[in-house]
Amino acid sequence: MYGAVDLLVVGQFGASADVSAVATGSMIMHAVTVVMTGLAMGLTVLVARKIGEGKKEGAGEIIGSGIWLFGVLALALSVIMVIAAPATARIMHAPVEAFDRTVSYITICSVGAVFIVAYNLVGSIFRGIGDSTMPLLTVAIACVLNIIGDLILVAGFQLGTAGAAIATVFAQAVSVALSIAVIRRRALPFTLQRTDIRPKGTYIRGILSLGIPIALQDLLVNISFLAITAIVNSLGLVASAGVGVAEKLCGFVMLVPSAYMQSMAAFVAQNMGAGKPARARRALLCGIASSLLAGIVMGYLTFFHGDLLAGLFAKEYDVIAAAAEYLKAYAIDCLLTSFLFCFMGYFNGTGDTVFVMVQGIVGAFGVRLPVSWLVSRQPAASLFHIGLATPASSLVQIILCGAYFAYGLHIQKKKGPGA
Repeated sequence: MYGAVDLLVVGQFGASADVSAVATGSMIMHAVTVVMTGLAMGLTVLVARKIGEGKKEGAGEIIGSGIWLFGVLALALSVIMVIAAPATARIMHAPVEAFDRTVSYITICSVGAVFIVAYNLVGSIFRGIGDSTMPLLTVAIACVLNIIGDLILVAGFQLGTAGAAIATVFAQAVSVALSIAVIRRRALPFTLQRTDIRPKGTYIRGILSLGIPIALQDLLVNISFLAITAIVNSLGLVASAGVGVAEKLCGFVMLVPSAYMQSMAAFVAQNMGAGKPARARRALLCGIASSLLAGIVMGYLTFFHGDLLAGLFAKEYDVIAAAAEYLKAYAIDCLLTSFLFCFMGYFNGTGDTVFVMVQGIVGAFGVRLPVSWLVSRQPAASLFHIGLATPASSLVQIILCGAYFAYGLHIQKKKGPGA
């Protein structure tokens, strides 16, 4: 939402170079965010298990170790991202006209990386205890502040890309502050003492063993999308801005299956901790069915009305047309991710995070990236054709997930009805 608001305001009050810079820069920051989300998923699963087992003290000790771990990661991430900002923009083949602005966006947002980490930490804790409402409310308030900040700094003071980045960091900081204020005032289903905030080896290893495969998979998947963006950036400023707008819209579209994935992981982990695997499997089927309904709606909008959606983020006809063309391929993926993301959430909840990593890598580097590169080399290739690499990858991943789920059922039947 942060990056999307930036792109929307910049698209209306800035130039194509600003749109390209914010699109590329926000994708890089999104890649960082999903890595933190992946690591935090390890904390979510461990906390949910302890809650399911009724062990409040154990949940508090896990959270304390998580706070220490993510605090160290936040400081390291801020320093690394600031130093690497110019090199990252070059790797992304940011157009010459937008290069300096891309570096500026990445640098400013990287200074606030500590807030990205802190928010994902708090969100993972609340998802683990089954409360997704509190993170929603705090981030909604922060997004409103981001809109106000963008309008003041970008539309009012004409600060362009830098103004959008400053507004983003400020909004993230507010989100974290609100979350901490809520935590201090409400009763929680776990006990957390100051002495718990330390690196307890057992819990650190548990968080990392579950979280690293998810984070690595998310990182590599996003690298594949960044590589596709780099391929498209080499086609020129209009294609770069168009795909940047389309990817931001896709981020909105994918919010629904992503939400299912995270809630599925917490729900399944709690039920596994309570010894109810059959209930967890029923949740998978219910999740797929309801997510598919939303996917049909999203697919219709992106395929038939992509130009109207792109018009929210850009004002130049060529950019809107390029975004709409790319979105048609994503319309197909709206249906497929209804299955894929629910499967991934289920396997994260059962602790099969290594499999989630493997299928994600196969999809990203075995299908999505090579297909998009090969298609882009064809003389008559369009953005629609390049975009088809994404649903092709999702289809292969669904087949892998379905086979692994069937294999798990076969093993459980061998163990007996209590498995």
